[in-house]
Amino acid sequence: MPGHYRDIRKIDPTRGDLTGDNTPNDQDRVEIGPTQLALGEWAAAGLQQPDLQAMRRYRWERLTQHITDRGYGGLLMFDPLNIRYATDSTNMQLWNTHNPFRALLLCADGYMVIWDYKQSPFLSEFNPLVREQRAGADLFYFDRGDKVDVQADVFSNEVRKLLEEHSAGNKRLAVDKIMIHGLRALEAQGLEIMEGEEATEKSRSIKGVDEILAMRCANHACETAVAEMERVARQDIPNGNMSEDDVWAVLHAENIRRGGEWIETRLLTSGPRTNPWFQECGPRIVQNNEMVSFDTDLVGSYGICIDISRSWWIGDQKPRADMIYAMQHAHEHIMANMNLLKPGVNMQDISRNCHKLDDSFQAQKYGCMMHGVGLCDEWPLIAYPDAMVEGAFDYELQPGMVLCVEALVSPEKGDFSIKLEDQVLITEDGFENLTTYPFDPRLMGEA
Repeated sequence: MPGHYRDIRKIDPTRGDLTGDNTPNDQDRVEIGPTQLALGEWAAAGLQQPDLQAMRRYRWERLTQHITDRGYGGLLMFDPLNIRYATDSTNMQLWNTHNPFRALLLCADGYMVIWDYKQSPFLSEFNPLVREQRAGADLFYFDRGDKVDVQADVFSNEVRKLLEEHSAGNKRLAVDKIMIHGLRALEAQGLEIMEGEEATEKSRSIKGVDEILAMRCANHACETAVAEMERVARQDIPNGNMSEDDVWAVLHAENIRRGGEWIETRLLTSGPRTNPWFQECGPRIVQNNEMVSFDTDLVGSYGICIDISRSWWIGDQKPRADMIYAMQHAHEHIMANMNLLKPGVNMQDISRNCHKLDDSFQAQKYGCMMHGVGLCDEWPLIAYPDAMVEGAFDYELQPGMVLCVEALVSPEKGDFSIKLEDQVLITEDGFENLTTYPFDPRLMGEA
């Protein structure tokens, strides 16, 4: 064989049979992951990759413990992000969100069975914690027509038998999201259906060591992508030939280039379209000397969500004094609220003790003050005092939680909005702000 021969199956032939995240070192493998670009950037930054085998076991053990602690016989999951959490496998994630063809049953003894697309049972075979691959959980009208009830009976009978075998006859089954025919069929099998989202959200809320390592890597990839978006925007917007969609497309492309997966929203707007907030990114040509505000809502490397927000002033003139004040006020808001975070603090007390926005910004303030984040926006939600429902989030912060701290400073009937958001880890004795991306110095009044 020629001396220059190189095994093209290898992701990195110098590393042996396993990559730095303890997965097969084979670029032809089924499981998805970070790209060479991301791996090189993380190595240069001194970041440690997660041990994905350990991370998968941690998640499986947490979910199983939540099942047994609640006295359930099993947990049946249809939400594709819950299935990702439990198995680390993916299959057409966005399509799956509105066509629920996948399901996963985790029994009280830890036995895990996935129902997948009938042509793709191999997509979870890399994970030995998934003991069986089946098909037939597609209980939606598009796929089953007027006989969806027939398949619902077949599927529910399989679930009942698995519970009898692996849960000692316990008929208390927690379910996260299910089509109505499926729910009725499970109840017809004599199963007592319990609320499953409470268990999955609580399980996902405490990140293990390897999940935090994965989040650090994903955050680096996201911030690198944001930096490229800012570079292109500052270069091309003054020339008058860049739309909001053009700016936003850079973030999408750079995310994918690093093994990221998708972006959940279209929250990037410019100039007067930043107010009111929640208008979606569109074809508007961004003008010189305008605001660009965005919220990443980005599902990145390892399927980890990095949810950060920034506002930029782009142009050759200085931003107005009211814009600078709003930016400084937004920054003060997230920093003051961040300083309330530490283990043992009651979530409702954070609402009660939060930094108060000026009266002129109250009407259009953000929908929440903070929220959890992991594979997506997750439990808990920490509300502003005027929106807090007593008892809805009467829990204490714990180490391993990750919260996004938000600020929307948006004058009513104004022509701009400031959107800021940082992603923060609760540590054993306080917090660590995982977000390092700088705030626009001109909007901060520093330049």
